Amino acid sequence: MSKFSKLGLRRAAGAVAIASAAVVGLAGMGVGEAAGAPLPNGYKKAAGIDGESIQTWRTGENAYPIATVANNPAARGFVLSGTYTAKASPGVGGNLAVKYIVGCQVDVGGVDLSVGGALEMGASTTVGLSGGLTLGLAPGQVAIVSVTDKDLSDSGVASVQLSQISFNLNNCGGFASARSAVKVIGAKGYSTDDGKLSGEGTLIQSTLYGKPFSIG
Repeated sequence: MSKFSKLGLRRAAGAVAIASAAVVGLAGMGVGEAAGAPLPNGYKKAAGIDGESIQTWRTGENAYPIATVANNPAARGFVLSGTYTAKASPGVGGNLAVKYIVGCQVDVGGVDLSVGGALEMGASTTVGLSGGLTLGLAPGQVAIVSVTDKDLSDSGVASVQLSQISFNLNNCGGFASARSAVKVIGAKGYSTDDGKLSGEGTLIQSTLYGKPFSIG
């Protein structure tokens, strides 16, 4: 069985504070008891050439807009919740990362994590005093926000539940939209010691995208 090693692996910045938690809850100001608009569930299976596989699920995802401070017409806000789960075949380890693609006056329906020129943002650098994530997006810009990540357990499972996590977009007049992106990476003998990604057999990488939704 072949072995591989890849240098320069970047882990989600949001992992610094919350990767060890199975449930992440960041309630924003003004959330109240509003009900979220449900988004479709999703499923994807990725397989390796040696029979390895990782399955990914997105369930219970919902989002709804919220009023921003001082009702600034160039600001947008929304709250989201959802559960994101990965399960690997026996012997396969890996990592599940929950990200959101947010665009200001950009239709993110065709935007993926490989988009060039996107702003890369981690939750650990954008959490404000309100407990939410604040993004300074100008019209025409797209941000990829790393909310959190979690390694697969010894049983090959990882699950993250987001509960009313709030996003605030400043300087964004006009149409805004967002979508989730759940990225999984794994292999037999998965390891990220010393900043290197290594393992045996196939390196499996897969991204499950959510349905785009409008913001305000």
